[in-house]
Amino acid sequence: MTDASNDIESLYVYGERLSEAKDKSQNVEDYKSIIEAARTSSIKARQLAAQLIPRFFKFFPGLSGSAVDAHLDLCEAEELGIRVQAIRGLPLFCKDTPEHISKIVDILAQLLIAEENVERDAVHKALLSLLRQDVKASLTALFKHIESVDEPVTDDNLRERTLIFIRDKVFPLKSELLKPQEQMERHITDLIKKSLQDVTGAEFKMFMDFLKSLSIFGEKAPTERVQELVEIIEGQADLDAQFSGSDGDHVDRLISCLYMALPFFIRGASSSKFLNYLNKHILPVFDKLPEERKVDLLKNLAESSPYAAPQDSRQILPSVVQLLKKYMPRRKTGEEMNFTYVECMLYTFHHLANKAPNATNSLCGYKIVTGQPSDRLGEDFTELYKDFTERLSCVEDLTKATMKKLTQGMGQQNKSTGAGVSDEEKARIQNATTGLRTCNNILAMTQPLHSKSPSFIGDKRINLSWNEAVKTVAPTKTAGGKRPADAVKGSSNQSNKRGRGVNNQLVDRAFEGLSYGGRGGGSRGGGQGRGWGRHSQGQGRGRGYYR
Repeated sequence: MTDASNDIESLYVYGERLSEAKDKSQNVEDYKSIIEAARTSSIKARQLAAQLIPRFFKFFPGLSGSAVDAHLDLCEAEELGIRVQAIRGLPLFCKDTPEHISKIVDILAQLLIAEENVERDAVHKALLSLLRQDVKASLTALFKHIESVDEPVTDDNLRERTLIFIRDKVFPLKSELLKPQEQMERHITDLIKKSLQDVTGAEFKMFMDFLKSLSIFGEKAPTERVQELVEIIEGQADLDAQFSGSDGDHVDRLISCLYMALPFFIRGASSSKFLNYLNKHILPVFDKLPEERKVDLLKNLAESSPYAAPQDSRQILPSVVQLLKKYMPRRKTGEEMNFTYVECMLYTFHHLANKAPNATNSLCGYKIVTGQPSDRLGEDFTELYKDFTERLSCVEDLTKATMKKLTQGMGQQNKSTGAGVSDEEKARIQNATTGLRTCNNILAMTQPLHSKSPSFIGDKRINLSWNEAVKTVAPTKTAGGKRPADAVKGSSNQSNKRGRGVNNQLVDRAFEGLSYGGRGGGSRGGGQGRGWGRHSQGQGRGRGYYR
């Protein structure tokens, strides 16, 4: 009989004696011999030791240190079969000694970086076994590998593998694992909040999507719970930080976080902190922002405006009116008007003015009477009213001319193409259709504003153009998720391209001189196509946030 055979035979004897012994503590030498077998050269003997060490672990607390150390050596063995067997045995250390759960989960988390699928699958099953045994202790140990203020993570690969495990294995089982429900949902929420000091855009969205799915933040949750989610987003947006006009990364993060917060404003959470930050830091330097982000900002501001508090509305209205006048020409100059900008700002203006109507007296020359000193009815704002209404009239003239060109271009396109329409042509027709919706919205919002005492639109009668369902083929996107310049600006350069037919040229002529601004709403705020790197410390995200 070989030495390996002798080792295996001896292990079976030790195991049988321990199984049959009523007082197993009397067989301490047998357990010591099993521990020693973990260091033999025999593969089969070490595999058998990997089964026996955790099986009798609870009976020999005095040998717990050496038993765990020997088992960990087996988890790091060169032979895959030994490693897998040892990993499968790790949860058994906690079966009757739950005080070891945190330590074993910590060990298993470090093994998530295993490259072999069968080995990684064993780690996943072992972790899930421990999560089912004690979800609170297991989650706490797992999240230490993601990163918190107290315990910085140095191994990015391990951190990523831990996140993947939590996303793919833990989150889908929340209804099974998070019991008692409210207590454990609160616990995992607190763990997530501590882990958001340094996350990528995709990671933050993953965490927020999960939090939204918890019952404590569900549709029946009280407003203070919904506000808690907004406060998490506010923290990620760095709303307490000073803003540098050249910090494009901060702008990206701010816009994306505001977009993420919109559903919670609808549910009653306060938008005050976001709006005040925009008013104080962003709108005054609007012209310095990256061009492709301006429209995203204005769209998010427009969609937030119906949920602004009266005091916030009063504070932000001056900045909005100033910006609105900048993009509403007083007279026709031959320059392009950015119709999307104007739609966004008119919508924002109406909803804010609806909350603080008499604030427009000193901004636009209106005469709205509320009986408050802020009416300022004794002052002469005639010139402001004249200026504002002249701009409204100019906008209306430009808008009507644009609608005529778009309608003619689309009519010619429909007559010429018949059934054979390319994806590019469909995209251009869709873009023109959106342009018509934009124009219709602008006219619906300018017309009431000519009155000396207008009624501002504060309901949902205006459906913002980009919120219409898009059923046709979307335009081809370039790197970074941006739409082609011709789809965005309606550039007349398209007619110079070789190989284009009459049909395309007709639509091009309809687009000449038009400007819709910015990118499509599909990528707004979502961060798709943009990196959002983790930062090393402080407020800045070193490798870009939503780029």
